[in-house]
Amino acid sequence: MRQRRRAGVQKLVFWVFLIIGVGIGSLMAINHIFLGVALFIVLTAVGWILSSAIQVADQWEKAIVLRLGKFKALAGPGVFFMIPFIDSVPAWIDQRIITTQFTAEQTLTKDTVPVNVDAVVFWMVWDAEKAALEVADFASSVSWAAQTALRDLIGSTMLEDLLSSREDIDHQLKKLMDTRTEPWGITIQNVQIRDISIPRSLEDAMSRAAQAERERNARAILGQAEQQVAESFVAAAEMYARHPAALQLRALNILYEGLKEKASMIVVPSSLADAANLGSLLGTVAAEKLIEHNLQDGQSATEGMMTR
Repeated sequence: MRQRRRAGVQKLVFWVFLIIGVGIGSLMAINHIFLGVALFIVLTAVGWILSSAIQVADQWEKAIVLRLGKFKALAGPGVFFMIPFIDSVPAWIDQRIITTQFTAEQTLTKDTVPVNVDAVVFWMVWDAEKAALEVADFASSVSWAAQTALRDLIGSTMLEDLLSSREDIDHQLKKLMDTRTEPWGITIQNVQIRDISIPRSLEDAMSRAAQAERERNARAILGQAEQQVAESFVAAAEMYARHPAALQLRALNILYEGLKEKASMIVVPSSLADAANLGSLLGTVAAEKLIEHNLQDGQSATEGMMTR
């Protein structure tokens, strides 16, 4: 796109001077044919020289201008001019964020497990002069530096940490790559590990280990719950031992609730019955039952009379 735009501007300038040269040359050729031809040639040459001197850089790029082979300046964005045959533009540096994918295949972790890792790096050129003068192909250099840094980091990391701490790994990888690309005028914006593949046999073993770990945690939680319940029972037993009356009241409450809900037969030791005065308790429950029964009978009789 940039080459087409540059060629379009150059052609426009050349054709403008060519048309002007044809027009002026034709007018001059009416009286002086040789002067008209010479003027046409001069204007055409000027148009060709000016067209080669005009360059256009996009908003996101910088042009490296060399004068007689030596760095002269950074040009752009927009239109800029060069001295024909003296200045040259060997490189156009794109300063937008660029995405590069890279992989590390069959790389051994610190615990000697082979893994395949896919990652992506987001980077940009912040110093176009360094990117053009310090390294021959900075885009390929970033890709190779990323792959090498990833292999070095995998080799110094345990598999468990590699799988469970991806954010930390991304941060370490970004820091490691920054130190390698900073002399080239390139900064690393972000690094993200997309996928980590391990051998199938190891996946099965890790799945079984994870399942065993979950079962162990579940049993530990169940044991803690049983321990807490047992401690509550012990505390209650100690309190009842210190306060026998509380135990008797608790027993009376249990019997009362059982007899109140439905007619049941409960066998109670005579010692507990005497101590808890169950006779009065049973009498109270029976009286409540009798009153409730009489009320129901009276209500039924009233409804029958109203029906008749």
